[in-house]
Amino acid sequence: MGVPFEALLPYAIILAMFGVTGGGLSKFRNWQNGGKRPRRSVDQWDRQMMNRDRRLTGSLRGQSDAPLAPAGFELNNPWRVEKRFS
Repeated sequence: MGVPFEALLPYAIILAMFGVTGGGLSKFRNWQNGGKRPRRSVDQWDRQMMNRDRRLTGSLRGQSDAPLAPAGFELNNPWRVEKRFS
């Protein structure tokens, strides 16, 4: 005795929605990372370099091969320095 296909339609719809959602999230993460694979185990050094890349290029994962920094970058320093006593 077979199972009527009407009983399997909800399962097919649910499976299709999981597939569409997974594919959409994958594409969104790929787009968000500039077409690169997502980073794993990001430590403080990686965050610091990603912040520098974001300030240089405007993208969190973008990198620049320009030998000179863009105009205004010399004043865009994220480091907090102490005040000197002299």
